[in-house]
Amino acid sequence: MIYVGTCGYAYRDWIGSFYPLRTRQGEMLSLYASQFPAVEIDSSYYAVPDAHTFASMDARTPENFRFSVKAPASVTHPPDPQAHVHDDASRLVEALEPLRASGKLMCVLAQFPNGFELCAANELYVRRVVEAFGIVPVVVEFRRSEWQSPRGLELLRETGAGYCNVDMPAYDALLRPSADATSRVGYVRFHGRNARTWWKGTNVTRYDYEYAPDELVPWADRIADIEEQAETTMVFFNNHARGQAPKNACMLTSLLEERYGDKASEVLAGTPNGTMKNDPMLPGFDVS
Repeated sequence: MIYVGTCGYAYRDWIGSFYPLRTRQGEMLSLYASQFPAVEIDSSYYAVPDAHTFASMDARTPENFRFSVKAPASVTHPPDPQAHVHDDASRLVEALEPLRASGKLMCVLAQFPNGFELCAANELYVRRVVEAFGIVPVVVEFRRSEWQSPRGLELLRETGAGYCNVDMPAYDALLRPSADATSRVGYVRFHGRNARTWWKGTNVTRYDYEYAPDELVPWADRIADIEEQAETTMVFFNNHARGQAPKNACMLTSLLEERYGDKASEVLAGTPNGTMKNDPMLPGFDVS
């Protein structure tokens, strides 16, 4: 099954471009879940939410909705990989119990930084991070191209962790587009192709990019390849500025529906017919 959604949902600049005017922050998740079958929670990267927060998310989403939750930076950006894995890993596992109990938790995403090079010490640290999350499945996102190699992929297979395929600017040091799966969870993140601000931008300007349909067409085939290898495939757009992410997520869903044709409802999570509801109250779904 393929789940398409966005990285985060509670952006004020989505009001008017995706959410109706005068939408309050507390209403956003339920509105979002009426249109998309999954979301990646990124706020956990900055601080570990408590179990009450995740229980509230559970209560505001339908039974078939799915979550991916980003690992804290304290875990994935250690000052010294030789040190122990930060206790925030175990704290997050405890906090996620409401989502795990309801069956809505798909995985934790561990995004390592650009400076995290492929070496024996860091390979060992990756193993320890996966172990620290215990029964919660882990997907790993690297940012250095050297990890996109037989050695890097085999490490993830050995630990039972998933591999995050990415779309990002075409720098030699960064990862290239791919269709790899190393666990039962396949994963894709779209970061945009804003090469001008990639190295010097903020967490907003770096990902400020709107995909054209022809840029997403090749990804429909890659995602189909991942879906054949994995039990579940999660696809998220991180180009969140001004509601670009939900627009492109809807665009990709349409491309996947075209690719799968009559079988789309069997492969694509969403409404019963496999499509987004395209609610006219949500202006962000005008992808024409």
